[in-house]
Amino acid sequence: MLAELKLGDFLEQLASASPVPGGGAASALAGAAAAALVSMVANLTLGRKKFETHKVVMEEVLARSETLRRELLKLADRDMAAFQAVMAAYRMPKDTAAERAQRDERIQACLKEAATVPAEVIRLSAEVFELSEKARRHGNPNAASDAGTAAALAVAAIHGAALNVFTNLESINDKEFVQNMRNCLAHSETVRRLISR
Repeated sequence: MLAELKLGDFLEQLASASPVPGGGAASALAGAAAAALVSMVANLTLGRKKFETHKVVMEEVLARSETLRRELLKLADRDMAAFQAVMAAYRMPKDTAAERAQRDERIQACLKEAATVPAEVIRLSAEVFELSEKARRHGNPNAASDAGTAAALAVAAIHGAALNVFTNLESINDKEFVQNMRNCLAHSETVRRLISR
């Protein structure tokens, strides 16, 4: 579980020759860090009399950013598990026609999960981005740079996760699944705007 690692230990693992954790987990963690910064802006705003008019908005921002932070952290672990499952599927025996068919079926199922996880990272990180904009507008102006950093990290999470989605889609044979996945990403105005940057 990444949440149980010290930051230095995680970075050591990320820098190693091991493919896990990789870009997918790092993207999810970038999204989680963005959500944490949004929470920080909210916490620096709430309880201060001069920002009382923004209390309701910032309470909503804080509640949602905390939920997103936890969900994105879980997705980092799920991304690693998905990649490991893909690698295990490729190592399945393929000596007979039956083994090859079973292996191919397992690979395709694992690739779908490996595409689905970063797609969820994109969706949640896009929401974090929107919250960062709200935090910047309604939050303590002394923390505006933190809201801006949250936005930048959310964008990085989206871009990194998108690379993982599209890489996995290239190997998936189910054309309907691929098209549905592409449509889901295209239907988000925030994602379209950010990926096109």
